[in-house]
Amino acid sequence: MPEQDPDASRRDDLALVRTDLANERTLLAYGRTALMVSATGATLIKFFPDTMLIHIAGWGFGAVGILVAFVGATRFAVLRKRLHRS
Repeated sequence: MPEQDPDASRRDDLALVRTDLANERTLLAYGRTALMVSATGATLIKFFPDTMLIHIAGWGFGAVGILVAFVGATRFAVLRKRLHRS
């Protein structure tokens, strides 16, 4: 019968905690990116000449920012569910 490593369970628990913290850091990075992309769009609309191209680009950046936030939140939720299921 093979010997059980007494620290194996602790290592597994710590690995799960590290992965969970990395997942949270990644969510924060997605949030930061979404905020900056949306702020770029708002800056275009507010501070540049009032042309159709600027408005399209500004609203496009805003939409991409929302999309980035949604993708980040979805990836975070899926991985957290997968981690805590096991």
